[in-house]
Amino acid sequence: MLTDTAAMIEKVKRDPEFYPVVKRRTRLAWVLSAVTLAVYFGFILLVAFAPGLLARPIGDGTMTVGIAAGVGTIVLAVALTGFYAHRANSDFDARIDSIVARAAS
Repeated sequence: MLTDTAAMIEKVKRDPEFYPVVKRRTRLAWVLSAVTLAVYFGFILLVAFAPGLLARPIGDGTMTVGIAAGVGTIVLAVALTGFYAHRANSDFDARIDSIVARAAS
């Protein structure tokens, strides 16, 4: 059983499409993580160094730039996570399943 699994893993690793798919998936994850971290730390830097900017009201209501920026940061993180999950489930997983099916045949 272990030998069959190890042989299957070796077949998958030897498939010429395997590493490019893994590389694309990894690159997408790093880019989206970098965007999320840049926006988050940009928001934190605004809180630390420009609190007056974030305290400005938007329009005549009680909503401030800081609340909008904070909610925008959270919404962006959720959207990027959803984008990654969609790409992983629809594109990367389908390609990996195809590679595994070829290795199993």
